[in-house]
Amino acid sequence: MGPPLCCAVALSLLALLGGCGDTPAAQALRRGTPTALPVPVQGPYVLLIAPRRAVLLPVSGSGARHIWRGEASNVAVATEGARVIATAGFRQMVMATRFEGPDPLERPLALRGTEAFARRSVDLAANERDPATMRFGVALECRLTGRDEAGWLLVEERCTGGGAGAFTNLFWVQPESGAVLRSQQWVGDEVDMLTLEFHGG
Repeated sequence: MGPPLCCAVALSLLALLGGCGDTPAAQALRRGTPTALPVPVQGPYVLLIAPRRAVLLPVSGSGARHIWRGEASNVAVATEGARVIATAGFRQMVMATRFEGPDPLERPLALRGTEAFARRSVDLAANERDPATMRFGVALECRLTGRDEAGWLLVEERCTGGGAGAFTNLFWVQPESGAVLRSQQWVGDEVDMLTLEFHGG
C-alpha cells in the first residue's frame, strides 16, 4: 500500500525541489492594483507575490489538488482548491495538512455574513529536513467569516493553537463565481505569510 495522499503530496514536492532558503518580505494586496508578471505566461498559473516573487506553473493535478512549481525560483506549492496544503523551497515547509471534516473554504459564498469553524493539523519541517526540526500533528482551531468589501467577498480565517500562535488567513473571492482569486496564507511559524494570486484556473 502506498503512502497516504497527504504524504504523497509532500513527497512529490520534495522530489521536484532540492530546497533553498529565502528572505521573507511581506506585501499588501489591493484590488485595483494590476500585478506585472515577471515572464509571459499562457494557461493557468499562480503568481506568488510574497515572501518572494515567482510565477508558479502547474506540474501535476487531480480533481481539486494541484502542484505548482516556479521554474526559476526553486519553490513549489500544493493546493486543494485555493488552500495551500504543502510547500517546498522555503525556510520552513508544510509537509502535510489534514482536516477534521469538510473545509468551509470549499464553499466560500456560503460564508457571507455568517461563520464556520474548522479543525486541521499540519506537519512542519525546516527546509534542510533535519529530523530534529520536524513537528507532526500541529493542531489548528479556526473560525471563518465572510463579508463584502470593495467588490470582493473577503473571507477571514482566524486560527489559534498547536504552538503556532495566532494568525489570520485572507481569501479574496469573486462574488459572481465563488472563485478565490487572491489569498494570504500561513505556512508555518518560521516564514512570512504566502501571498498568492490565482490566474486562468
